[in-house]
Amino acid sequence: MNYDVEFPSEGTILRGRHYRNVKAPKATIVMTHGTSATITMAIDRYAQAIFEAGFDVLLYDHKNFGQSGGEPRQEINPWVQARGYRDAVVFLRKSYQIGPIALWGDSYTGGLVLVAGALIEDISAIVAQIPVCGAMRPDGATEDGAFSTLRDLFEVGDVSGGPDDVTGPMPVVSLDQINAPSLLTPPQACRWFLEYGGRHGSGWENRATRVVPKTPVPCSPFVTAPHLNMPVLMMSGRNDEMIHCNPEIQNAVFEMIAGSKEKIVIEGGHFELLWEDSPNFLKAVAAQTEFLSRVL
Repeated sequence: MNYDVEFPSEGTILRGRHYRNVKAPKATIVMTHGTSATITMAIDRYAQAIFEAGFDVLLYDHKNFGQSGGEPRQEINPWVQARGYRDAVVFLRKSYQIGPIALWGDSYTGGLVLVAGALIEDISAIVAQIPVCGAMRPDGATEDGAFSTLRDLFEVGDVSGGPDDVTGPMPVVSLDQINAPSLLTPPQACRWFLEYGGRHGSGWENRATRVVPKTPVPCSPFVTAPHLNMPVLMMSGRNDEMIHCNPEIQNAVFEMIAGSKEKIVIEGGHFELLWEDSPNFLKAVAAQTEFLSRVL
């Protein structure tokens, strides 16, 4: 069964669903959605499948999105979203007697779990689906004391950003890039968001603001990958059309991961894994549940 759940994070309340098994679960998987989406947009189907494989799942909307609180609405900040994972784990450990915890992320949060997983204590596994690892190697320090600096920023740093760090508000997707440019430009993104976001009760809005604060060290898996000592499954699309899912950069991050790691490349692009019950969706579900059952 799944229950409504809420917990505090970054001065507001995050809300979602807690899928709980009657019998003792194998582990708990903490999940949330990618850029501007909500938990009802295909991600809940992954959560249900993982739950049916014997795991508990905590699935929630990011701050400023969907059912969760926070202002301004529709604002994306990678540091704030990474802290959401941390606060979800804190909530679980304070509220329940649970075993291992794994992190699951898709697209933008597929990259963030590769950051948060190195910064949250005792994470047992990570599933990074079509992860945003960057269009190119990040600016700023990624070696020497970079990890320590990033950890301090993650815990207590001011990551609110300033006016120069803000992009938007603007449409998430648009059919007219000349007169109404959008945050995501590929036609595949437009098709998927208008289909799933347009469904009754999705809570999705076709606008977003991106805030990427200027920090001494970027919120990037390039900094944290060498500190990921748990099993990691990275899944990607062979023809990913999203510029920030550059396969060369994904591969570079993958090679730096310190622990045991597996990489699966599925034919197709970024959104191939997000059309529920499609062949690639079913392949992804099967691979992920097999991986989680094996490593947890």
